Amino acid sequence: MMTSLRPAAVAFDAIASTFDSRFGGWLSVSAQRRAVRDALLREFPKAGQILEVGGGTGEDASFLAERGYQVLLTDASPTMVDLARIKLGPQGARAEVAAAEEMQSFAAQHFAAGGKRFDGVFSNFAPLNCVDDLSLVARGLSQLLNPGAPAMLVLFGTLCPGEIVTEVLRVRHRLALRRLKRGEAPAKLAKREFHVFYHRKREMVRAFAPWFVLERRIGIGIAVPPSAAEPWISRHPHLLNVMETLDRGLAGPLAMLGDHVLYQFRRTNVPAPQ
Repeated sequence: MMTSLRPAAVAFDAIASTFDSRFGGWLSVSAQRRAVRDALLREFPKAGQILEVGGGTGEDASFLAERGYQVLLTDASPTMVDLARIKLGPQGARAEVAAAEEMQSFAAQHFAAGGKRFDGVFSNFAPLNCVDDLSLVARGLSQLLNPGAPAMLVLFGTLCPGEIVTEVLRVRHRLALRRLKRGEAPAKLAKREFHVFYHRKREMVRAFAPWFVLERRIGIGIAVPPSAAEPWISRHPHLLNVMETLDRGLAGPLAMLGDHVLYQFRRTNVPAPQ
């Protein structure tokens, strides 16, 4: 099975069993996750049917399911999906293996099985940065979403002062400006190599038109540092609390400086491609 997975999926599949224990305790991750969840709760209709793309082990899907949403998680990693099913099963939420690039074929399977369109979709912590051609994602999501549904997509920011400072202090200068790179950028996880793509706003808008319109961007982790600052920042919770408070005021005007950026799209009435 592993040979059929894309390189990024192979890398994340390799760390799936330790993913929650590795990242779950980091306070910077929790702070950024809270900011995203607040935005999701503001935009998703109560008790709506929600699709997650690149949901990993199901942390955010579980959060929404506990609040009455009907959630279907998708992820390219079979092991991540297996773990998510265990976590989500008691809450009635579901998880299926599907890569973001394959949303069109997933849509066909979903509807063939009697599935309905979704009231919203989200993707957290940048799985879409592993996708080169985002129009493939947009085409599939246009088929899966009801007109007017929000698409809440969190990608890496392309100019993150927090990462620049952190990497310089750690004397890893080659990583300090990596997000400025155009095209594919090398990445490695669990000794597995793959590529990431630091998508710009213009690229996002072009890829998702005409089926989606960008309403706003929300900066996630402007003062709150990136995970590269761990575990140091988790040892200073009071400082992190101040940073999280600052983020709430800076999220709109300085969105482009976030460690992550939440792109809030809205599904238009333009018919989905066949």
